[in-house]
Amino acid sequence: MGKQPVGSSQTSVLHPKGSSEWTNVLGVRVSAVNLKSATGIIQKAIEDGRKEYVCVRDAHGIVRCQDDPELRSIHNRAFLVTPDGMPLVWALKRAGHAESDRVYGPDLMLSVFDAGSSRGLRHFLYGATDETLEKLRARLLAKFPQARIVGSYAPPFRKLSTREETEIADRLNRSGADIIWVGLSSPKQELWMARMRDRLEASMLIGVGAAFDFHAGLKRQAPRIIQRSGFEWAFRLLCEPRRLWRRYALVVPTFISLTAFQRLGLRKFPIEDAVFGLSAPKAAAAKV
Repeated sequence: MGKQPVGSSQTSVLHPKGSSEWTNVLGVRVSAVNLKSATGIIQKAIEDGRKEYVCVRDAHGIVRCQDDPELRSIHNRAFLVTPDGMPLVWALKRAGHAESDRVYGPDLMLSVFDAGSSRGLRHFLYGATDETLEKLRARLLAKFPQARIVGSYAPPFRKLSTREETEIADRLNRSGADIIWVGLSSPKQELWMARMRDRLEASMLIGVGAAFDFHAGLKRQAPRIIQRSGFEWAFRLLCEPRRLWRRYALVVPTFISLTAFQRLGLRKFPIEDAVFGLSAPKAAAAKV
């Protein structure tokens, strides 16, 4: 098979960790998965005793990565970067990944809880507030009575000291959790997962953001038809105009224009070789 430039939007190679195929979307490796396959990949990684983290990513996060090399690197070192927005799903399908579909953070959380109930997977809830965590825990256990939620913790809304991070790591490790669900705002949760990954015994850290508020019943999710339309951002904007208008005024036109440049070959968005420890020729040769 012919080699394809690493910067191409059509790149389709195996992640060096072997988790899944992926497509380059503006320099970010977006995994070619759907809800079922992502759940299975996560389960297999836990069974194999791997220690990884998962980023659930939308167009806003991809745009944010453009001006933040550290955040972009964090995504490209993740075990999975799931397509949590229809524009990313469409990019995957254009690249030939017909089975790819949206892996929405709240849906992924429920899917993994469901699949893990019979396997005795142990879950820890990290983020939000004590009130949110209490409601979230109650609702999850009502839906999945066999689920093992081994702990929860609402961190302070400020930068943690070195001592606090050590104490939190000890607390999380003592819980014996297999999965730590991280419900912080983005990019705070991605930065936290990358910084704490080597200090935690849990197999999988999964950042799901607002899923905590949705499943706790504190925020309203967009109707499924709107989620599938690609206009969920408009629904969220209507729900929280003061907080979100600046974000979407920048994100929507920026994402559309940059992806057009990438598809037309007018601008390159390479995946940094240093992130993977691979040269471009080696990465291209891994194409399947």
